[in-house]
This record gives sequence, C-alpha cells and structure tokens, in this order.
Amino acid sequence: MRAIILSSLLLCVCFLLLSGCSDFDYYLQAIDGQYEILHKTRDIHEIIADPQVSGQLKSQLDQALHIRAFASTWLHLPDNDSYRRYADLGRPYVVWNVVATPEFSLQPVTWCFPIAGCVPYRGYFKKQPAIDFARKLKKEGDDVLVYGVQAYSTLNWFDDPLLNTFNNVSETYLAALIFHELAHQQVYLPGDSDFNEAFAKTVEMEGVKRWLMMHGKSRQAERYREQLAMERDFLRLARTCRRRLQTLYASGQTPEFMRREKHRLIRSFQDEVRRFRQQRNDGSGFSAWLDPALNNARFASLNTYYQLVPAFQHLLSLYQGELDPFYRQVAEIADRPATERKRILAFLGRREPFASARR
Repeated sequence: MRAIILSSLLLCVCFLLLSGCSDFDYYLQAIDGQYEILHKTRDIHEIIADPQVSGQLKSQLDQALHIRAFASTWLHLPDNDSYRRYADLGRPYVVWNVVATPEFSLQPVTWCFPIAGCVPYRGYFKKQPAIDFARKLKKEGDDVLVYGVQAYSTLNWFDDPLLNTFNNVSETYLAALIFHELAHQQVYLPGDSDFNEAFAKTVEMEGVKRWLMMHGKSRQAERYREQLAMERDFLRLARTCRRRLQTLYASGQTPEFMRREKHRLIRSFQDEVRRFRQQRNDGSGFSAWLDPALNNARFASLNTYYQLVPAFQHLLSLYQGELDPFYRQVAEIADRPATERKRILAFLGRREPFASARR
C-alpha cells in the first residue's frame, strides 16, 4: 500500500516537472516527509496493547480515540481512518511553515500547489531548509516568519495519523487539534486560506465546548471560556496595531520614514502586550509577540486564522448550532464566486470576534 502511495506521489511530481515546475527539491522533500509519516504509522490499538509503551502514552492515545469518535458522532465530521493511527516522528513539529510579506505590506506572499491551491505559507518537513528559504526571502527585502506546526491535513488524500507532536498536550488542546484538522476534510476551498482556517477554527472552538460540556468537565470548560476571552481581547490589540501599520503603508511616505515609524508602532504594540500580560497575570502567553524580530509576517499569519471567524460563528448561530445545515451552507458559500463569497462573509462578520465564547 505504501509503495503504491509513494509511486503515486512520484508520478505527481513528474507531472509537475513536465508542466514546467522547476522546484524539484521542494517537492522531493515533501514526498520524503509524507513517506516518513506513512512508514512510521502504527495502529493505535496495537500500540495500546504493546507492553513496551508507557502508560502515559497509552492513556493519551485512548483519550484521542474517544475524541476522534466524538468528532464523527457528535460533530458530524468525516468518519474515516484519520487520527485513528499513530506515528512517532521523533521531533517536536511535523512541518515548519515560512510566511513572508513585503517590507511595507501586510499582504502575505502566496505559493501555489496542487490540491491545496495558493496558500500564504510554504511548509517544510525539516527545520533547516525552512530557515534557509526564509533567509533568502529576507535578503530580498521581505519580512519573514518561521514557525513549527504540530498537525496538518492532507485533505483526506491519506489517513492522517496522530503524531508524537500531540503528546503531553492538554485534553482541550488535543481535542482542538483533532477537530480543526478534520474540519479541513469537511470543507476546503483551494486557494482561500482565510476561509479555510477560519472555518476550521470555528468548528474547533465549537467542538471543544461541546466535548467538555458533554463530559461534565465544567472546570475545564470555564478555563476554556477564559482562554477564548483572553484571545478575543488580545486580538483587539493586534488589530489596532495592524490598522495603524496599514495606514502607514498606504501613506506614500518615504521608505526611511515608514521604516522608522513601523519600528515605533511595533515597539509600542509590544509595550501594550506586556501590560496586557501583567494585568491578566499571564507570564507566558503571547510571548512570541515580544520577539525583537516581530514584523508584518506574524500579523499576516494571525489574520489568516482569525479574520473570518466571526462570520462563521454568526452563520452557525443562524442554524441554532445545528452542524449539518451549517456545513452545507459553508460548502455552498465556498462554491460562490470570490467577490460574492467575500461580500457574504463581510455581512455575516459584523459581530464581535469569538461571540460564541460568551455563552
């Protein structure tokens, strides 16, 4: 089976090369990375029965199977073999993504691929090639960001396994990862990452709340509501800085002036983040935003995941939380022309971010 899959991947790459794709090394590392995952994948029940496996891992995998069953039974997400097997990759992240923007823009650079369409990031299965590519873009004048990713979806082309990158995370976070990635299998619009990530984020948040409520975990549910409220407040800060940067970049000032003002705005925002953390006694959250190298690329990445969440939350509320009609309507919106789709989502999004978190 794995040989057939690898052969199929190789044929796909050959087709790309014949079509004029010159980035052979990039696609080759993608094949190697996906094959490594397939090669190291084991059935979870086999692992749980293995006396050499730690009790902690067995317990987490058993919990993951319950979460996975809940996803299909109660959230009506795809019922397949994804996240019913396990692979230990021996590293903290499955891929490292590179995000880039021009120096004076918050619009991310996009790269186009088969199946996924055009996306505002470029993923690598090894860290060093991601860093090397980011350095190249930085030398060309772009703002860049490299970050590790714990989970990703092949959009049901393969049965994606649970990974060791999920190990030692909280129950809430584990559920969020599984629900988010399965949501990509439910509805995916090639070439529109803002749409895809916001839809998956909405399903993730709704799914976690339902999982915790159904299992009577009121204390964890309260902590989750507090976490979402904190994220909502932080997003307001980030959006304010983003708007100021957008105004600056549209001002037509000289590059020297914009470079100085950009630096000032970002440092001012970081001062606000420090006060935000102190007010909430949060010693570790949002620490990435205090990085001295903070730039446009991180703001662009944040926008991809959260910009359209209010629109999808509003749409779900119109169906009184019924997921099947919600999914059908999301799929219908995805089929609309881009301008019409954006107009619909803009209308639906005239609400506060994370409105459903207040329930």
